[in-house]
Formats: sequence, C-alpha cells, structure tokens
Amino acid sequence: MSPEEEHPGRPTPSGGPATYQVTFELPDGSSHTVPARADEHVLDAGRRAGLQLPSRCEQGWDLVCAVRVLSGEFDQSDSRRYFDQDREAGFALICTAKPRSDMRVRTHQSRAMRDARRARGLPAPRGV
Repeated sequence: MSPEEEHPGRPTPSGGPATYQVTFELPDGSSHTVPARADEHVLDAGRRAGLQLPSRCEQGWDLVCAVRVLSGEFDQSDSRRYFDQDREAGFALICTAKPRSDMRVRTHQSRAMRDARRARGLPAPRGV
C-alpha cells in the first residue's frame, strides 16, 4: 500500500492532491498552522504561508531545516541523506519531507539532530 493510500488526507475540491494541516512551533513560542499538499515539501508550504524557516541545501543533506516531529507522518524519500535512525529519533528534514497526515513540528532543531546523529555514529555535517 502506498503512503497516499495509507493516509489519504483530504482531496482538494478540484480532485488534486490531498491536503494536510502542518503546525509549526517556532522558537519564540508561537505556532502557525498552514495547509500542505501531499505532493509538496513541508518547507515550501511554510514559506507560502509567509513563515521564515531555516534552510540551506534544500536537498535533505545539511540538517539546517531539521525539525522535531511531535505528531504526524511524512515521506522523506526525496532526501539525499536521511536515515531510519533520524525518523526513530523523531526528526525530519522539511526541505524534502512531504506530509502524509496532519503534522505538528518544532522548528530550528539542526543542532539537536546533529547531536543525535553523532551519538548514533551517523554522518553529521559540521558548521550547521
């Protein structure tokens, strides 16, 4: 069963891709909920809503866009470097993550994700 079949979301009125609600928890304590289509990256949905979110490579490589996933499912298959252990530790790279359900994420988690990778002996970019 494909991720879309497992988590069908809400189809758009035009019959387009399913749409989910993604809530971003920001460092200042605010939270913002934005719609995100199943065929778009979570970072793009946040930007479309006017959020200023960290990113650099936009290929799922350097961890700058890392978030802690508090709830929800996502597809990380567009990433160049994402490990099963990243998911197990509760992290996503929103530059390449596509929602597969409603989600709640805590932004600005690059340092925490880097530390989690190092603790597991995984590659972790320096200087991010």
